[in-house]
Amino acid sequence: MPSFRLKTKLVIGITFMVVVIVAVLQAFYLTQIVHQRIRETFNDTQNVAWHIFALGRNALDVDLSNTRVDLSDPAQVMAADKELLQTDTALAALLESVSANEPAIVDAVITDNSEQVVVSSNQAAIGKPAPERDDFASVNDGGIRKQLDVLYGPPRFYNVRLPFTLRDGSRFGELRVGVSTTLLKYELRDRMRRALISSGLAILICLLISAALSTVALRPLKAISRRLDLISSGQAEPAESAGRRDEYGVVSTKIERLGRQMRDVKEVFSALKENLDQMMANLQDGVMLFTSDFRAVLVSASAERFVGKPRAEMLGCHATEIFTMDSPLGRAVLNAFQTREPVLGEEIEAEQGRRWQLSLDFIEEHGERIGALLTLRDTESVHRIEDEIELSRRLAAIGRLTSGVAHEVKNPINAIVVHLEVLRQKLKQVDPDTGRHMDVIGSEIQRLDRVVQTLVDFTRPVELRLAEIDLRKLVDEVVMLASPAAEQHQVNVEREVAPDALPVRVDTDLVKQAVLNIVINGVQAMPEGGALAISSRREGDNALIAVRDSGPGIPPEIRDKIFNLYFTTKKGGSGIGLAMAYRVVQLHHGSMEFTSVAGQGATFFLRFPLVETTTNGEQFRVPSEDSLSKA
Repeated sequence: MPSFRLKTKLVIGITFMVVVIVAVLQAFYLTQIVHQRIRETFNDTQNVAWHIFALGRNALDVDLSNTRVDLSDPAQVMAADKELLQTDTALAALLESVSANEPAIVDAVITDNSEQVVVSSNQAAIGKPAPERDDFASVNDGGIRKQLDVLYGPPRFYNVRLPFTLRDGSRFGELRVGVSTTLLKYELRDRMRRALISSGLAILICLLISAALSTVALRPLKAISRRLDLISSGQAEPAESAGRRDEYGVVSTKIERLGRQMRDVKEVFSALKENLDQMMANLQDGVMLFTSDFRAVLVSASAERFVGKPRAEMLGCHATEIFTMDSPLGRAVLNAFQTREPVLGEEIEAEQGRRWQLSLDFIEEHGERIGALLTLRDTESVHRIEDEIELSRRLAAIGRLTSGVAHEVKNPINAIVVHLEVLRQKLKQVDPDTGRHMDVIGSEIQRLDRVVQTLVDFTRPVELRLAEIDLRKLVDEVVMLASPAAEQHQVNVEREVAPDALPVRVDTDLVKQAVLNIVINGVQAMPEGGALAISSRREGDNALIAVRDSGPGIPPEIRDKIFNLYFTTKKGGSGIGLAMAYRVVQLHHGSMEFTSVAGQGATFFLRFPLVETTTNGEQFRVPSEDSLSKA
């Protein structure tokens, strides 16, 4: 559809409105003319008919008793009347002049009861049957639609009829005056031509006036357009409409205010864009932002490494221009755009065996998608960073545990030093107490040996015997092992098992001992009895074991110490159970945490990675003990 200028649209609109108004008025005017002319023709024709009727009655106003006509013979009387009508000169003259006086009248006749023409304006029709025609009164009394149809349809003839009676009131026949629609149409042609000419002149004048008015009305828009161009280019121009209170002045003031706001926003946007460019340049992940029609409006520098194209060639381009179906990355992205389904962390194999992670999120606002965010990651780099973070966490845990061991080693060493000094003094002379001091030294050395051995065992690399099991089965075994201790402490053990299997690859004995340590701690935290809940379920890519007791909870001041080696609040406790459980979970690349509310108990959460199957049928690799020992 062609686009028109505002001025052209305004002129066309005004002209169209005037054309409609003129057309409606002209149609009303023409219908009134037609209706009026048909009524005038009917009235004039009826007047002519009455005039003929009057002359015909005068022609018959003769005393036939003085003639040889037998008044008792109707046939002779009828023949005499016909002769009187045919020989009346005044009636003949009137019949000959009816067409001249009224252009629409074509003929006039008087018929007898047998519809034979007695007198006529056309002498050749006398003695012949009168032609059958419709009554013109039906046209005169009909609506405008019928009148127009009669007038502009095919040529037709109508009669205006009057009953013709004799002097005694008996019916002689009928008086008929013929009317032609063709003659009426010719008569109205001049009036309609003048009406159409006046309508055309009115439309032409309207065109000229609307063009002039639109030029005057749209003149301020040129000034406004010029000012908007200056504002969009960053230039400022003093308002030309200062002090004006009309519509132009109001709009100009608002434009000036809008220009100032746009300049301020442009400055803020420039600063934000610089910061964003710096952030995007430092990102290791490839990030691309697309509009609702899938055109790239934001591309990070790292995206060039994944796509293989410069940023300048990708900005503003459609997704089909950036990616192709020839590469795994292109197929994954284009298929996601085509199906409009988000992609969450899908791994694809790129060139040279490299594996990339693809995420595509569609941005929505009020239920309508307004764009899409594409994120590309190097999977190997992500795994390497995760391993480094995990290593840091394990080293930090070992550091916390080692600090506890060092504290425990310090006291025995101090005791040994003191007693050795005493022993040296005692050995200078024979003394019965020498044996006792030697016993003390031996016991302290044994205690130091146990502490050091425990530290060595805790930090020594463990040879994991990994096997794939259903974690639910392991939980069942732990519950069975802990049941005697729970019954002894009057603790009710509640178990909640996940509906689906939880396949994990772990050292069954170590994990069982770790979970059992947590359960026994929970039972021992409720000396007066209570409830202990053990549940297992799937949580994302992990299998989760939750152990919840209803004891007094863990005081806030010791929550940061409970995983330290040898830290314990129980009389006779070793302080090794929680530390060992924490280490076992770390060795399996899992996590362990807890929550506690004073007076309501504590809940420990142990997470282990689930064994998942990749698209090529292989399982995710669980870190070997060699890598852990190197760490």
